[in-house]
Amino acid sequence: MQPITENTPVEFVDRRNSENKSKFDGQEQRQFTNSYSSMKPDVAELAHAVDQYKMLHRRRFVTYEELFEVMSSLGYHK
Repeated sequence: MQPITENTPVEFVDRRNSENKSKFDGQEQRQFTNSYSSMKPDVAELAHAVDQYKMLHRRRFVTYEELFEVMSSLGYHK
């Protein structure tokens, strides 16, 4: 075992690099993918918009602010 103080070069692997994408990239970020057809049209539209937002911004989950942004972009208002 090498001492911690020794400077051993370690290769950094950037998993965000397009060359390192897994075969499931994209699928794991979609929350509603398989259930669009069983939803009301308005719910399916929102689900699709959220999935698109997550894919575009490479997010697994969205915050309340991000959800509000998506809903506003669809024309929803208070």
